[in-house]
Formats: sequence, C-alpha cells, structure tokens
Amino acid sequence: MIRNFAMAVLLASITLGAPLAHAAGEKSPAKKAAKGQQAEGIAAVVNSDAITMSDVYDRMKLMIVSSGMPNTPDIQERLKNQVLNMLIEESLQMQEARQANITITPEEVNGGLTTIAKNNNLELERFRAMLQNDGIRMRTLENQVRAQLAWGRVVQRKLRKQVDVSESDIDERQRFLEASIGKQQYQVAQIFLPLDTGQEEAEVQALAQRLTREITERRAPFPQVAQQFSQEAAAARGGDLGWVQEGELPDPLNQVVAGMKEGDLSDPVRSVSGYHILLLRGKRTVSAENIPDREQILNQIGTERLDRVQRRHLMDLKAEAFVDRRV
Repeated sequence: MIRNFAMAVLLASITLGAPLAHAAGEKSPAKKAAKGQQAEGIAAVVNSDAITMSDVYDRMKLMIVSSGMPNTPDIQERLKNQVLNMLIEESLQMQEARQANITITPEEVNGGLTTIAKNNNLELERFRAMLQNDGIRMRTLENQVRAQLAWGRVVQRKLRKQVDVSESDIDERQRFLEASIGKQQYQVAQIFLPLDTGQEEAEVQALAQRLTREITERRAPFPQVAQQFSQEAAAARGGDLGWVQEGELPDPLNQVVAGMKEGDLSDPVRSVSGYHILLLRGKRTVSAENIPDREQILNQIGTERLDRVQRRHLMDLKAEAFVDRRV
C-alpha cells in the first residue's frame, strides 16, 4: 500500500542580522557600486526574461543585511556570482509556475512578508521601514517571496505526485534503524554551495571559506547564512538536516562529521557536487527510545525523496534553458 506523507511549503525565513555597515550620511560601498551599474545593464538573460544589474545589487544588499555579514567590497565581489545563480534559478522557477498557470496573488506575497516580519518580532510596517532604512527596496524581498511561493506550488501540483512511500519502504527504514541501535547519530546542519556551470570552482571555494570565517568569528549566525546562501531545501530550516545515522551521509562528509565534537563548525568540505560547511549540533547513541515511529519515518522518507525530485527538476530546467550570463 502507498501512503501519503505530509508536505509543508517552506517559506525561507529572512532574519535580520546587523544593519548595513556605513557611517551616517555616507553612502555604503554597495550603493556606490550600484549607482553606476543600476543605470542600467543586463546581468543575464534566462530564456525570454532578463535579470538586471539592479536585481543583482538589490539582492546582494538583502543577503548582506539578513545574514549579518560585513558590507565590504570583498564580500560583494564574492557574492556577485552566487546571487546571480540564485536569481537565474528563481527566474526558471517563475517560468515553470507560469507554464503551469500558477499565479501568486499580492495577498499571498503580503502574507509571506508578514510571516517573515513576525520571525523578526516586528510588525510588517516596522519591518518595511527597517529594510528601507538599510537601502533595500521592498520589491526585492517581494520577488524572493513570490518565487518561493510559486515554486512551492509547482512542487505540490507537479512534483509531489512523483513521490510515493510504500509500507515496505517504511519497514525497510525501520529495520535499518533498529539494526543501528548502539551506533552514533549526528544532528547536522549544513550550508551547501553547488558547483554550477558558469562559475569557477575557485570562486565557490573562496566564498565557502569566507562564510566559514564570518561564522567562526561570530560576525554572522549560521542559520541566517544558511537561509541566504545555501542552495538546497534545508536552507529554509537554517540548514538543519535533522538526525543522521553514522555512515548515512555521503563521503567525505561522513569522515568529517565523525571527527567533530558538538558545536564544531567544519572547514569547507568538497564533494562531487559542491562545497559543504557542516555544523554539528548534537551527538547521541541510537536507542529504542529515540527511533522515530512509522508516521515520522513516512514523512522523513517522503521529504528526502521530494527534495531530490525538486532539485533534479530544477537542474533539468537549467540544462534545457537558454541562459546568457553577461557578468
């Protein structure tokens, strides 16, 4: 028998970090850089849609504020390709939503903004004022929220039906967990930076190293950095992967996690698909008491499979698209 698992549409939680770093009455480096660029220029063409330099610099400012990272020319330069990659993916997500006749209403976008404001313990109008004070146009965040909601709708309508979890799947996972009693389990969070075409590996590696340094030196909290920079489904949960079994992560991540202590942050780890920054939040020994029940196992398997399906679908869209990067 095939069972349905519960699926929640995750809206990435934008949490404000430090304000943009510039003296009163002085334009920030991002504004200075943007002034000449925003007047205009095309950063990329994605099929029939254009991404402007204004889009890139506006999103860059939002990422800097919400992650709490310092607003320096070095950070901006390292972020540029990462931001453009994100905007290209969002453009493809919106195009896929349009093709499926999915529209997101202004009321739904406003609801998403209200949720984000509440996560910052603010009323929406106060939240808007804070963003404006940091030089961020509300349209920038509205576009991000709209893309997330639209893609969530695509996943629900088009991709969710591709994922089934059978009773035998649950039985197999349950037997695996029971056989693991006495072994180690790790509560892991990660920031994942993929290696995409159009990006030099050295750039991705340098960004991973810079993010690690900012977190280690306590200038940027891990969950905020994960939400803004990590490119995987867990980013919306602050990078949280939950509890994973000893040997369950792909190598070389398994080897790294096994050598970490609770609270440790890893150096960037290279895998076949990109760079990972790992945070070990907890460690425990598997026992009969902490094995999840069948409903929890159902949802775990379903979420894992859906994450893979949606990422693969996005990669397929990217491979088939006409993408002309101009920066």
